[in-house]
Amino acid sequence: MAGKGAKATSAKAAEKEKGKKAPASRSSRAGSQPAPKKDVYQLFAEKVRDNKQLESRWAIMQETRVEYFRGKDFTTFIKTHPEVGEILGPDKYMEAEEIVNTLLSKNLVIRCDRVWKTVRPGKKKLSSWPAHLEIHQEQVFTENDGFYAWMFLKRRTLWQTILSFVWPLFALAVCLFPVYPYQCKIVVLYSCAGALLFIVSLLLLRAAIFGILWVLLGKRVWFFPNINAEETTFRELLRFWPEKDEGERPKWTSRLFYATVTVLVILLLRHHAPDEAARARYQKKVSNIIDDVLEWSPKLALSGMMDKHAEDNATETGSYNSHAPTTTEEKTIAAAKDVDADEIQDGGVDADESQDRADYADDMRTRSSEA
Repeated sequence: MAGKGAKATSAKAAEKEKGKKAPASRSSRAGSQPAPKKDVYQLFAEKVRDNKQLESRWAIMQETRVEYFRGKDFTTFIKTHPEVGEILGPDKYMEAEEIVNTLLSKNLVIRCDRVWKTVRPGKKKLSSWPAHLEIHQEQVFTENDGFYAWMFLKRRTLWQTILSFVWPLFALAVCLFPVYPYQCKIVVLYSCAGALLFIVSLLLLRAAIFGILWVLLGKRVWFFPNINAEETTFRELLRFWPEKDEGERPKWTSRLFYATVTVLVILLLRHHAPDEAARARYQKKVSNIIDDVLEWSPKLALSGMMDKHAEDNATETGSYNSHAPTTTEEKTIAAAKDVDADEIQDGGVDADESQDRADYADDMRTRSSEA
């Protein structure tokens, strides 16, 4: 009986060990399975978005900056670049409408609509690329006047990764400008001044060309049209050629009025311009400020603090010595004056006694001077 009980106990222990090992083996088999592949439409969307042949713009949708494209541009892109659809495998021969509808169902893109659907005053037609969008109620593909925004995050490029590390270093370098060597300060100063002068000159020249062409020809021509845009890419920021003027031509009376006002403002500013002496004073003041910034260094700051501290100590010592009595007679006279002042304040001494003490003090001062 004892042997049978021992055998039963050992059998149960073996079954428990098998039960414990079974989940581990299943987990090891699950870990050895390959990771799920990325959706081909996700890869297709990333490839199309990175392709520069599909024209796209940036806009604001529900307080979020999004990149979007037009339906007609997507249709043209698929027809002229069939090799892009090779990544779809069996679905590479699908039409543009079917592809976009699939992207809509997978939430890779979303159909948008312009916020302002009427022509603004002074414009002939609606903008081809609206700057503000809203979500469309019908999420289906339409080639005409259809806008579609990408709903996934774009892959970070190498330059973006590098800049994410460079910007903190640049901010730190700006904060450490006061401790730069003198030559480095000169280089930074003239570089920043040159860049600022270039930007201001470019804006003034751009405004002057616009004003001249608007007054003479009634055309709105803005070179570098996106230079003042808040939401734009770097490539669009550097675009030189102006956009097509879609507004109505202004009346000659309004052009004449604004031209007259401009001339009067220029004459008024010229009449009240500062003279040579005032300009020289202002230039000297600015030059002194710049020299103070360039010549500042930690060593000069520390030495200046030490010199100031030594001057303060010397001043305090000199004032104490000048006010302190040097001889016995002077000390006696000073003590007598202090006693008189205290007794007068306390009201214990009359006027005659105070006069006698004052005479005694004068007599002691005369004797000390004779000695």
